[in-house]
Amino acid sequence: MNDEADISAHLQRTNDLLTRMLAEVAKTPSTHAIFVDAGYVYAAGGLLVTGTEDRRSFDLDAEGLIEAFIDKARIIFADSRLLRVYWYDGARRRIHTPEQQSIAELPDVKVRLGNLNANNQQKGVDSLIRTDLESLARHRAISDAALVGGDEDLVSAVEAAQGYGARVHLWGIEAAEGMRNQAEPLLWEVDSQRTFDLDFCKPYVTRRPVTTYEQESTPLPSREDIRFVGAQIAATWLAERGRQELAELLPNRPYLPGPVDQELLVDAERLLQRSLRGHGDLRRALRDGFWNHLQSQY
Repeated sequence: MNDEADISAHLQRTNDLLTRMLAEVAKTPSTHAIFVDAGYVYAAGGLLVTGTEDRRSFDLDAEGLIEAFIDKARIIFADSRLLRVYWYDGARRRIHTPEQQSIAELPDVKVRLGNLNANNQQKGVDSLIRTDLESLARHRAISDAALVGGDEDLVSAVEAAQGYGARVHLWGIEAAEGMRNQAEPLLWEVDSQRTFDLDFCKPYVTRRPVTTYEQESTPLPSREDIRFVGAQIAATWLAERGRQELAELLPNRPYLPGPVDQELLVDAERLLQRSLRGHGDLRRALRDGFWNHLQSQY
């Protein structure tokens, strides 16, 4: 009888302990964080609102957009508290720009910088996102992660966080009709998806005033003139970048990476004092001149 009584008392103590633990867990608020790939936001938001991915062509109200993301998360994760917003961007030698400094000073925002190469491409941002996502999930610091991005390289970050029990929700920006700006493997892995449309993004993206040469009605240059300008820019590009980057660029012909193509367009418009936007034939001639000169030097 004593043994049965002891066993019964032990079970009762165990049940009491589990009850108290479950009550404590129930009182502990869940926590969420927002992870923003700024490169994706600039490219997708700029293209949606202004028709260009070139950061130099528009201004982004990062503070307003971050606040909008926080408000959206507050609605979606109604019973959860915000840990912070992580803002991932690139910078030369990882030195904050004035804009990045102002973002870093916002409350509940942490700026994390990858490097920016000669082609203005971000390097190391995806690994930073994975490190933060995995670490926070492993230490049970977050229960939900809102990820604003679209790169397929983020799949491993999602898998790592989910492996520790966190739920990952992919947020994106509306793409042009029939197009995608988020990798399908990423869409397959996340726990939920949400897309922000033009009405959501429009208040935070503003086209910069057009330059003087965009307002002029001067005659368009000939295709030969445009090819010559493309060759001029290619010569400068080669002198600044070197033959190693040329070797990396050539296998992509006739395509140019987006940042290189945007730089080519902006430099050409500066030299011509004339906008080439909306003139696809002239932009193709510009690329032809650029490529022809680079190939002749290889």
